[in-house]
Amino acid sequence: MASEPELSDSLKTFGVVLKALREEAHLTQEEFAPRVRYSPGYVAKIEQGKRFPPGVLPERAALVLGPLAGKVLHVALRSLTRKAGLASWFHEWATIEEEAVSLYAYECRVIPGLLQPEPYIRAIFERRLPPVSDEQIQREVTARLARQELLERRSGTAFSFVLEQCLLERNMGGSEVTRCVIDHLLEVGSRNHVEIQIMPLRNEDHAGHDGQLYLAESPNNQWFGYTEGHRSSYLITDPKDVSVLQQRYGRLRSQALDCRATVSLLEQLRGAL
Repeated sequence: MASEPELSDSLKTFGVVLKALREEAHLTQEEFAPRVRYSPGYVAKIEQGKRFPPGVLPERAALVLGPLAGKVLHVALRSLTRKAGLASWFHEWATIEEEAVSLYAYECRVIPGLLQPEPYIRAIFERRLPPVSDEQIQREVTARLARQELLERRSGTAFSFVLEQCLLERNMGGSEVTRCVIDHLLEVGSRNHVEIQIMPLRNEDHAGHDGQLYLAESPNNQWFGYTEGHRSSYLITDPKDVSVLQQRYGRLRSQALDCRATVSLLEQLRGAL
């Protein structure tokens, strides 16, 4: 809703509160971080409003800063997770996504959120179970469209998407919605910093049989992986595990249609609607 603060502002507020409580305890970031089992750099990012605070932070901080400080941080964290439009388990990845210098996605379930035109977003949300109110749908549509501003703002970020052809063949929401999706993919894919590839329906070689995956490279060139399940998500930070996803994504790109062939297929699918 328009009257609600942006999540970025709320993250900054949380960071200011954490910093004030830490300084009140006469602790530096270097002293505080190991006591809550995080790195000083990670604590710095939280205090700067650049990272979503982990759910266990208030509990750990209470052991270091005292029970009152823990309660204050717990209340502040709850206000963040109530932010309308974004699932609470998505916030941490959304923060990484905002800063990424490279962002890759392979999807086999739905068109990636960053590529969804509004009619498709509504078609998904209106079919979700359990049902939600029209007001909640509108908040979530607004939040998703706001996320897509990344594609405009981050022209220096390399975006790469590999999408299964079945996502378009499914005809989610009907032919008009599918036509809108295809037109949107053609428009976004024409931008210099965005690469969209379609994985054809029939392909003997396929590295994506374990499901969708996302990869992001931070400004300091650290890579993160991300996967989702039903009402849950998993942020992957271990370099060995991230490397596995990078290998798989590299192979997926080589197995999918190249960008020119993708455009040809999208135009063909559009003409068949």
